[in-house]
Amino acid sequence: MQLEDIWKNSLTDAEKTLKLFMDSSEQMNRCYQFSKFLVETYRNGNNVFSCGNGGSHCDAMHFAEELTGRFRKDRAALGALALGDASHVTCVSNDYGFEHIFSRQVQGLGRPGDLLIGLSTSGNSENVINAVKMAKNMGIKTVALSGKDGGKLKDLADLTIIVPAQTSDRIQELHIKIIHTVIESVERSLFPENY
Repeated sequence: MQLEDIWKNSLTDAEKTLKLFMDSSEQMNRCYQFSKFLVETYRNGNNVFSCGNGGSHCDAMHFAEELTGRFRKDRAALGALALGDASHVTCVSNDYGFEHIFSRQVQGLGRPGDLLIGLSTSGNSENVINAVKMAKNMGIKTVALSGKDGGKLKDLADLTIIVPAQTSDRIQELHIKIIHTVIESVERSLFPENY
């Protein structure tokens, strides 16, 4: 395959995935609900946590920094933290097992009324599942960003948004779009004077 074909095929596939997602009224309604959850969390003075593995961990960090920092406009910082700092991960992995790295932080930092965002392209990441279970036990709302068939998170999280793709790259590309759009919706709702 020629380089030109690789580029065209990849971008065409990404475009098709986005169109499939946008054509699903169910998934779009879930996105609107995600915005409502996030706005409500901040209006009530609570915080947001995010978690994931590998590329999804990077997306979880991206999500948090756009809230504590800024997205498009200057505004007050919003409370957000991506779970999984290195010392915590190595400590908990060594003492309890890797499957508990996020749930332990949720247990230690979370409060009723907070919001947890779990990212897993398969929906079956055990440490994300455990974090969602812990959050629900503590009165923390949960949103899962997934792909494929939604995995175990589909029926576990309060709200699961599923990207209609089978490969991690396509799924993560849309997760970033979802993250950016939900943050824009929060900024426009909470800081309308900036727009």
